[in-house]
Order: sequence, then C-alpha cells, then structure tokens
Amino acid sequence: MTELSPAAQAVLTAFLTSPPCIDLVQCDRNALAAALRAAADQVVPVENTKAKMFEWQRERLIQRLTTRQALLAIANELNP
Repeated sequence: MTELSPAAQAVLTAFLTSPPCIDLVQCDRNALAAALRAAADQVVPVENTKAKMFEWQRERLIQRLTTRQALLAIANELNP
C-alpha cells in the first residue's frame, strides 16, 4: 500500500475513527461527516480574519471561508 500524504491520512483517520453506533446507515453518515470535516481542515484551515490585509487578500479569504463553510454545512447535515 502506498504511503498517504499527511492531508489524506488525516481524512482517512477521521473516517476510520468516527464514533461507533448501532445503525449502520448512521455510522456511514457519521464517518462521512468526520471525513468532510477533516478535509475542510486540511484544504481550508481556520484562518485569522482579524489581520490587516489588502482588498484582494480579503476577497480570497472570503472565498476560502465560503468553501470551508460549504463543506462544514454538508458535514453538519449528515451528522447534526
């Protein structure tokens, strides 16, 4: 098996270590939500929104925050 990047390993670990449950469908949803949250952390990590920045930097920050929120919204829908 090939070695995974740290980002891919974090997503896989989150998926594999999601909380146990009895309902298999809910287990899959929990694991999927955990993997999405881990992916959001790897791809668009939490950033300092209070720092001084140029307008173009602020626009890119807003794009990243919007992407992060969309991923987390899907995860929350799967596992409220």
